[in-house]
Amino acid sequence: MSPESAYGQGHAESVVRSQLWRSVDNSAAYLAPELLPGRSVLDVGCGPGTITADIARRVAPGEVVGIDVSEAVLEQAREHARREGVANIRFERADITTAPELGRFDVVHAHQVLLHLTDPVQALRNMLALANPGGVVAARDTDYAAAFWWPADARLDRWLEVYRAVAHGNGSEPDAGRRLLAWAHAAGARDVTPSASIWCHSTPEERAWWGGMWAERILDSKIAEQAVAGGYASAAELREISAAWRAWAADPDGWFSIPHGEILCRVGENG
Repeated sequence: MSPESAYGQGHAESVVRSQLWRSVDNSAAYLAPELLPGRSVLDVGCGPGTITADIARRVAPGEVVGIDVSEAVLEQAREHARREGVANIRFERADITTAPELGRFDVVHAHQVLLHLTDPVQALRNMLALANPGGVVAARDTDYAAAFWWPADARLDRWLEVYRAVAHGNGSEPDAGRRLLAWAHAAGARDVTPSASIWCHSTPEERAWWGGMWAERILDSKIAEQAVAGGYASAAELREISAAWRAWAADPDGWFSIPHGEILCRVGENG
């Protein structure tokens, strides 16, 4: 299986759309103090490159490299950087699970990557190996089991059950946030600062975006395909879940939050 086909989320439009909203402020604020001018950065699993470009603006004239397993999404990232006028950035197809030879960087960052991998500890070892002495390795991942919302809806309870079942069926861990510190220790990191932060979607605009994205994603993405193929849900049930997301998005009381774990690993001068 290729790295791209092994990615449980897939690259359906609804999946990539959820990534286009991301920035340093809303998805990597814990890392912001390390993004100093002149520092080199590797962004692992960069997707469409919005966080990557934001990082590049902050560390300019330092070089930023974004890697992903999908050439199609990398082209979107290149176009985003061109459109934003960010010049100190380049994108390469590479897989962090195979210990790619990319040089060394002051900052190695991964957002929402480790929860999709079958061996996140090895990926962290590879990230640590790509960091300069004195540099940092940073990761932030969702903890799906801790997601919560209002109003209550049994169909959204099923959404979470189905999503987690599909992820576990792929051999990955959707509740990665709470495990990041343990994974970092298992990877050999000795100086680790753990933290947590949260996404909250509650305004009409946020509900329309998040709810609309999931209403489509649960019907037309690799998640949907794997849910049916794996026997985790029927196509009819997925349609009910999609309807629940649209109802939630339209409800003026709709509120959704999902926490994330974060780790900042400092690499010693001796590696």
